[in-house]
Amino acid sequence: MLKPRQSLTLTLLQAREAAMSFFRPSLNEHGLTEQQWRIIRILQQHGELEIYQLAELACILKPSMTGVLVRMEAAGMVHRRKAEQDQRRVLVTLADKGVASFEAMSQCMEANYQRLQDELGDEKLQTLLGLLDDLKNIKR
Repeated sequence: MLKPRQSLTLTLLQAREAAMSFFRPSLNEHGLTEQQWRIIRILQQHGELEIYQLAELACILKPSMTGVLVRMEAAGMVHRRKAEQDQRRVLVTLADKGVASFEAMSQCMEANYQRLQDELGDEKLQTLLGLLDDLKNIKR
C-alpha cells in the first residue's frame, strides 16, 4: 500500500492559520473581521470595484460578500452604487470611515508583518510568497 502524500490543501490551511495568528489580535483590537479587513485593503489598493471583482480578489463567495458589504455600508465603511451604464452592476468604494480604518490599521499590520518576517527570515518569506504566486497562477 502506498503511503499517502502530505496534503497540500490541509498544509495551506494550517499555514494560513499560523500566519493569521500574527494578524488576528490586531483585527480584534480594531473590531474588524478578516473579511472586512481584506475588503478595506483591496479597495484602498484598487479603488472602486464591481462586487464580483472584489469578491474574487478577497476570496469571498458572492452570497457572503453581499452580507458583509451590507454590514460595512451600515457601519459607514463602504459605499455601494449602481453603475450608470448598467443598473445591474454594483460598484463598491471605501467611505471616509473605511479609509480611516485602513490608516489606523496600516502601522499595526506592518508591525505584524515585520514580526512574521523576523520569525521566518526575509529570504524564506520572499521564497514562500513567490511559490504561492506560482501556485495561484497555475491554469486549471
